[in-house]
Amino acid sequence: MFGVWAPGEEVSKLTYFGLYALQHRGQESAGIATSDGSKILVYKDMGLVSQVFTESALNTLVGHLAVGHTRYSTTGSSSWQNAQPTLGRTAGGTVALGHNGNLTNTVELLNLVRERHPELDGEIARGNTTDTAVVTALLTGDLDRTLEATAMEVLPLLQGAFCFVFMDETTLYAARDPQGVRPLVLGRLERGWVVASETAALDIVGAAFVREVEPGELIAIDENGLRSQRFAPEKRAGCVFEYVYLARPDTTIAGRGVHEARVEMGRRLAAEHPVQADLVIPTPESGTPAAIGYAEASGIPYGQGLVKNAYVGRTFIQPSQTIRQRGIKLKLNPLRDVIKGKRLIVVDDSIVRGNTQRALVAMLREAGAAEVHVRISSPPITWPCFYGIDFASRAELLATGLTNDEICQTIGADSLGYLSEDGMIASTEQPRSSLCTACFTGKYPIPLPEAHLIGKNLLEGDQTARELTPVFGDPGRQE
Repeated sequence: MFGVWAPGEEVSKLTYFGLYALQHRGQESAGIATSDGSKILVYKDMGLVSQVFTESALNTLVGHLAVGHTRYSTTGSSSWQNAQPTLGRTAGGTVALGHNGNLTNTVELLNLVRERHPELDGEIARGNTTDTAVVTALLTGDLDRTLEATAMEVLPLLQGAFCFVFMDETTLYAARDPQGVRPLVLGRLERGWVVASETAALDIVGAAFVREVEPGELIAIDENGLRSQRFAPEKRAGCVFEYVYLARPDTTIAGRGVHEARVEMGRRLAAEHPVQADLVIPTPESGTPAAIGYAEASGIPYGQGLVKNAYVGRTFIQPSQTIRQRGIKLKLNPLRDVIKGKRLIVVDDSIVRGNTQRALVAMLREAGAAEVHVRISSPPITWPCFYGIDFASRAELLATGLTNDEICQTIGADSLGYLSEDGMIASTEQPRSSLCTACFTGKYPIPLPEAHLIGKNLLEGDQTARELTPVFGDPGRQE
């Protein structure tokens, strides 16, 4: 997610490069909206950033402000209708909105849309089934209220994890939930401002990091500069899995470099689960920093035993189990000369469903490894995430109900060691009280509704899902 306000700059291309830096956060669809002060244009499609946008498409997206988004679906299917930014009407014009996170009171909010804006019922026929569309509809304002005033009234009603970048024809906005579950940062250009999901996106467009968007804060940027308001008090509970896996290693979150946090996780993992071996290898690329730390602390040489195809997407965010399983062999291949006859320590960041590790251990044995010892730089994942990561149900999580020895047997390793919760938290250098560890502990910092009122497919098949977002223009790729 990326937003820029910069008169005189090619904002569509800045947004393109910002999204390119954030591609790891979503690989299903991508979109950019721009405004020239009088009208908003949106271009979006299914696929990677590099597949969706061409030079000619970017050249049509003119203006001085833009918002962009790469989608990883956690509410609503992976479809063109659900691609972002979403586009809706306001009292004074149009709003384009991008969202990173997942709301937990979507049904309650949908009922509020029906109550406040029954006039939308006949207007929309787009099939958008996302919580983002619900928020876009709520931002439809009264004739005497600005988008900013409407946002200040709507944001406190939202529960769950959310970071928004949105805009009308003249102003860029950014907002972050009171817990600050997902990262959101503010940067400065020579002639403007940038907001982005990670500091790595600021780096790629040459923006200087200013600060985080604070939990519970709404920022507005226009020709009068930057202004800030609080819509809720801070109750910080940042996602610890950002440090473990989700964020880029060259990102900084809450003052802590992600790469160094992962290296420290590897050091602590070596202290907690030592083993006699000849070589430490990572599961590339996410296991690399922790493997470096493990090798450093253990004194066992670090090596590259696996080659990764950089053009294959992350396995755990693919839309079906069949694709995940088939994707693993496309993704990794062993260096037989390096691993043959060796006792290996294989370091990875996490085990979710176990498919990757099971296939990986078998692959290494087939390539001649004498022993395979798996080390994981986080605790066992035993609970689903309802705040923006698609871990699905407890039944799909390998560690649910199994002992460490049973998990080890399931993946076929000679031994298995997980980093402790204390070791993981200490590596982030954040207070335990300011982190969300729900996927490891089952302790959810934001209350959850009853099971039937939450889930990825909550709005799928609902006729009223067509009534969520007022969208202008022809239903083609460009609006």
